[in-house]
Amino acid sequence: MLNLSLNFIEKIKSTFFPFYKNKELRFILKKLEEGYAEDKTVVRFVGGCVRKYLSGEKIDDIDAATILTTDQIKEKLKNTDLKIIDTGIKHGTVTVLSDTKKIELTTLRKDVKTDGRHAEIEYTDDWQLDSERRDFTMNAIYMDINGKIFDPQNGIGDLKNKNVKFIGDPQKRIEEDYLRIIRFIRFKVMYDIQLEKTTIEAIKHNLTGIKKISKERILDELLKILELKSFLKINESDHLKEIFLMIFPEFLYLNRLERLKKICKYSNINKDLLLAVLIIDDKNNDEYFSHKYNVSSKIKETLKKLSSNLIEVKKNKNFFDKDLIRNVYLYGKEHLINLNIINFSIYSKIKIDEFSKILNLVLKSNVPKLHVNGEYLKKNGMKEGESLGKVLKKIEREWASNNFEISNERIKDLIKIYSL
Repeated sequence: MLNLSLNFIEKIKSTFFPFYKNKELRFILKKLEEGYAEDKTVVRFVGGCVRKYLSGEKIDDIDAATILTTDQIKEKLKNTDLKIIDTGIKHGTVTVLSDTKKIELTTLRKDVKTDGRHAEIEYTDDWQLDSERRDFTMNAIYMDINGKIFDPQNGIGDLKNKNVKFIGDPQKRIEEDYLRIIRFIRFKVMYDIQLEKTTIEAIKHNLTGIKKISKERILDELLKILELKSFLKINESDHLKEIFLMIFPEFLYLNRLERLKKICKYSNINKDLLLAVLIIDDKNNDEYFSHKYNVSSKIKETLKKLSSNLIEVKKNKNFFDKDLIRNVYLYGKEHLINLNIINFSIYSKIKIDEFSKILNLVLKSNVPKLHVNGEYLKKNGMKEGESLGKVLKKIEREWASNNFEISNERIKDLIKIYSL
């Protein structure tokens, strides 16, 4: 119900306050158009911002295509307060920052030669040719500064019908950039999980080409897929599930999504948590995944901690009971909430009532505060220095492991020991 309300709000906002009327964006586009005749199309919005505007979705990134080269863009904007970043000069792309907006500008181009990973391009001023090199019809819808649509690949119709369709021959589009297979999965998850036979065949025929793509690009697309709430429906399409598993064989536990669906209304399922649900087991599958895709240290540590404590939950029946406050203190409420979610997703014997009970206990838990600090230690005979921090940590560990109790006598004993 909440999602429906948010979508309705976005549609209202986009109707009365369309993104292309934003003052800062209009200033940028107007500067780029200076010196050209009114009937000359210099720059148009394209891609996700147009697609999401037409669908009434929230717009996060702004992309635009232009007949200007990166040097010409810089020249046009040089006497303004705008900041220009060389985000992809060799691909004809710069990012322009105003006070509150960011827009990525890319010169119109056509592919000359591709190998499935890199493309040799030529710049052009032909909007039709630029549209032909894009991936899906719904991503080749252009919009000018006044909201006028240019739709050379009939993308609007496909968008309305939620038909994720390659431009031209799927085989050719995929061979140009094998990452498009994973992007196709993302868009199918986003809009419609059913696949056409010809597209399935083209994807399966080219799956080995993904090995040419860097692990970083693959991981980036995967995390975008996991951010989609509709990913929970992937099991509803045998073909989509099959292709997904061919690319990501580490996802051994897609069946856990069915359990996860039962508790979605109780919890916020983010991409890191979803990743943990789908790969963590007692065979170090998460470690293999982290190594294979060279994940960020943040994701790696999150998976490692969840995996380790999931073993502890299994061994210690008091983890969410007598030891709850101690564990909340040690790991934080969010970590325990996520552990509860993963545990429920894995073990079918756990009932929703039991899951809800633990969730409420974690949310309502109050961790006592240690009354000892550095000033307290110094007043009781300790000198400033490295040993002061060690004593404080020692006291804290004993206090937490002893049900948040420690006597003043024990504190004084520890001070004496470490002050020698």
